Amino acid sequence: MQQGDQTAEDKLNAATGAGRRVLIVVENLPVPLDRRVWLEATTLTQHGYHVSVICPTGRGWDKQYELIDGVHIYRYPEPPEAHAGAKAYAVEYGLALWHMFRLARKVRREQGFDVLHGCNPPDLIWLLALRYRLSGVRYLFDHHDVCPELFEAKFNKRGLLYKVMLWWERITFACASVSIATNESFRRIALTRGHMRPEDVFVVRSAPKVEKFELRPADPVVRKGAKTVLGWVGVIGQQEGLDLLIQAVDHLVRKMGLTDLHVVIVGFGPHQAEVERDVAAHGLADYFTFAGAQYGEDLLRMLNSIDIGVSPDPKNGMNDISTMNKVMEYMTLEKPVVQFDLTEGRASAEGASLYARANDPLDFAAKIAELIADPEMGREMGRLGRKRVFDALSWTHSVPHLLAAYDRVFTKR
Repeated sequence: MQQGDQTAEDKLNAATGAGRRVLIVVENLPVPLDRRVWLEATTLTQHGYHVSVICPTGRGWDKQYELIDGVHIYRYPEPPEAHAGAKAYAVEYGLALWHMFRLARKVRREQGFDVLHGCNPPDLIWLLALRYRLSGVRYLFDHHDVCPELFEAKFNKRGLLYKVMLWWERITFACASVSIATNESFRRIALTRGHMRPEDVFVVRSAPKVEKFELRPADPVVRKGAKTVLGWVGVIGQQEGLDLLIQAVDHLVRKMGLTDLHVVIVGFGPHQAEVERDVAAHGLADYFTFAGAQYGEDLLRMLNSIDIGVSPDPKNGMNDISTMNKVMEYMTLEKPVVQFDLTEGRASAEGASLYARANDPLDFAAKIAELIADPEMGREMGRLGRKRVFDALSWTHSVPHLLAAYDRVFTKR
């Protein structure tokens, strides 16, 4: 076959979405940094869809417009992230919505779109969907976070804003022709709180693209000479449970005498300074490395250099029903996992993880110590995890569900 020729499969994929134009809108991360959105966008493009994305700038992705891998990306200035109170949320979401409306007009003029694919949070993109409904544009809701539970987890209260978010969520589902859920727990919310019909809800799991996650030798620079290296990756927010991880490491070092270990924190976020202060206050600065945001080859190097992947997200209304991307990444790279006993955490990892009692840092430490004492058990758990990803959980398994959701939204009357 000459270079540039298409295989029969390529031609079939390109024909699947021929003539179908999509606008994906996301608020909380820039694209292509948002891995779920990027996988969705590039998958649709590969199947012939014409895809545009509206997202914020940030983390080096600062161009107002880029064409990457066939995806047209329109970015707006990153708004300040809300940490507390109605005023902060109004500023963040108000600015984001203003830019979304502004850029949607531009995308409509330059690219066109027949389906608006809205990714929460916030549960306010239905406002944009209503604006274009009169022009025949349909709304596909991509349920990334359970916003009422997210609010409760961040601020440890409910109150009026919690009720408002429940109301926004209900309107979001009412405006959506089709919704996609990240797991079965989110699907149940769409069917119960959202009152959607079962045939209009599709589970599209957030999953790694396994081709990107190669097994490689550890980097001694990352390991810093430690016998055991724990790894964490994510956005450093106040609801991630890093305070519980610090308490667990303190117990391992001070009470259990397991001093030959190191913890690598990969990521960024609004609470990084606070977490670093907590580490210092426990006298653990020598045991932690804050590696910052890492992508591509650098992220792969970091995660291949750890022995145990930790996911200390506390058990609460949000985390219990959320699929943690980091758990999937640890499993793909054959790392055993320690996490608290969460419903969707078990659904993802099954035998590839040990499960500590809910929100108990001492039991979390005990589970880490168990893996340190029995490295062969950890290696077997890692093998089970990687096999599970390849057999059932990789992005390849999500693609048919994504395409089915799009077939439904484009053909639905």
